Amino acid sequence: MAPPPFLPYLRKRLPRMVETLRELTLLESPSLEKEPTDCCCEFLAEKWLRHGTIVQILRQKHRGDHLRVVWQPAEGRAKSQLLVLGHYDTVYPTGTLTKMPFRVSAAKAYGPGIFDMKAGIVQALFALESIRESQAPLHKRLVFLWTSDEEIGSESSRKLIEAEAQRSDAVFVLEPSFGPRGLLKTSRKGVGEAELIVHGRSSHAGLAPEKGINAVHELAAQITRLEKWNDLRRGVTVNADIVSGGSRANVIADRAAATLDLRAWRHADMRTLEKRLHSLKPIHRGAKLEIRGGFGRPPLEHKHSAALFARAKSIARELGFHLGEAAAGGGSDGNFTAALGIPTLDGLGAVGDGAHATHEHILIQSMPQRAALLAALLAL
Repeated sequence: MAPPPFLPYLRKRLPRMVETLRELTLLESPSLEKEPTDCCCEFLAEKWLRHGTIVQILRQKHRGDHLRVVWQPAEGRAKSQLLVLGHYDTVYPTGTLTKMPFRVSAAKAYGPGIFDMKAGIVQALFALESIRESQAPLHKRLVFLWTSDEEIGSESSRKLIEAEAQRSDAVFVLEPSFGPRGLLKTSRKGVGEAELIVHGRSSHAGLAPEKGINAVHELAAQITRLEKWNDLRRGVTVNADIVSGGSRANVIADRAAATLDLRAWRHADMRTLEKRLHSLKPIHRGAKLEIRGGFGRPPLEHKHSAALFARAKSIARELGFHLGEAAAGGGSDGNFTAALGIPTLDGLGAVGDGAHATHEHILIQSMPQRAALLAALLAL
């Protein structure tokens, strides 16, 4: 059965989609700045209220507020639900608009956070509008959850995301797509951060070097050991990306530390890597190791996306375009939902490029197509 005529309707609504995107992009929403982020949340709440939804602002003490939006089927209370997930926070501090203003050029829209992922939220808003206007039958409750802290680890939103996912039959993540062809993300690496701290003993580097235990030397030896754990074939990586240690050139360093980036495609590899890391032993006699942290986002394994992607690919064919898939090395909140065993499809947001960069942009003409795809996934 062909999907309802969402795409023709949404193509006519493209000017309004771009205007809504402009309004949203002009509301800067840095993850670490609560006041402007809350203003952005209020704006989104108002937009969704106009579409006849039930809107709940979930107040947060230290981070921006989260937004939960519910659309019920016309026939009444649904027994099951679908979750549409995304974030409205960005990596850009307030004032970035002066250097990266919203602008439209050569069929592209530019601005901070426009690709990651404010355009995805706009597409979801108009996807719901097209469902309402076409009176497409819905059999499940739709829950849209827009969070404020994804870019800094989802500390205040993770429990909320997981609780909502456990009530859902499937999760659709509006993170940006992959590459210029708009590929969906059907697997993501698990992502972690750990700190390796070495405690040694200070001493005069000239008068009594033998009495010292050089923490920097121990750390260097440990990093050399960790480098050998990398397995690019399996997608397991360990990278020491921030290193510090010592106090003066003539003092044996009594402390050194490295911040490690950890990534793995498979849940089993993630656990193995964590176990190895926390089992590290000193190489130099007298040195002591302290290991903190580990994986914060579990992998989104392909098996949790395969069936949903097959459905999306079929819908795309009916809509007149080809849809591909990709694996992404970075994580998203979809990693949390997939780890619970909930079918999760990621990368349903905008098509564009430049996430977190000065040339961040989206391809305007792709917006109706992406919104129609989401509408069909939610309605059929």
